[in-house]
Amino acid sequence: MRIPALSLVCSLLLIPAVHHAAQSPAWFTGFFNGLQTMQADFDQQVLDGNRQLLQSSQGRMWIMRPGRFRWDYETPYKQQLVADGKRLWSYDEELEQVTVQPANEVLTATPAMLLSGDQPLELLFDIEEATATGPASQSVTLTPKSDDSNVTRLHLHFTGKLLSRIDAEDSFGNTTQFSFTRLERNPELDEQLFSFTPPAGTDVIGNER
Repeated sequence: MRIPALSLVCSLLLIPAVHHAAQSPAWFTGFFNGLQTMQADFDQQVLDGNRQLLQSSQGRMWIMRPGRFRWDYETPYKQQLVADGKRLWSYDEELEQVTVQPANEVLTATPAMLLSGDQPLELLFDIEEATATGPASQSVTLTPKSDDSNVTRLHLHFTGKLLSRIDAEDSFGNTTQFSFTRLERNPELDEQLFSFTPPAGTDVIGNER
């Protein structure tokens, strides 16, 4: 069964409502403080409760804070998820279909907001430093302060000072893993990366304005 990669990104890592702030490790806040842009290759895997692989997909992502991002899926299906600051475009090349939604209605419910949002994560999650898995690794566990999210827990893994993996556990017992390679923090990016024009003949669902 084909699991749309875009829907996994858009719906799994839900960002909950704002509550009171909590303390987080200095090295963790240091990564996000001053973060303006980011780019990386990613490998996305969806595992069930028995750790059996349900789906694997690969591609490249770009972030420009606040609120702009692009995830290009190359395998197994060519898909794009583009936020231009006003709209969120979800494009499936094989289906020749794109869904567009106002950013202010959906960006707070996307995983990319974990990286592209400008709100302090301490307002959204309880943050706890986890046991390191190696001499150069560090990890944190993020638990949503709100219970209206499908996500029950996020694990962020860092190698050195760079983010290497995000694990998202959901209420269905599944875990979605995003592993990052060739990650660059604050590279110079062309703003045209975050613009999207539907190809000719594409079925557009939603309001483009």
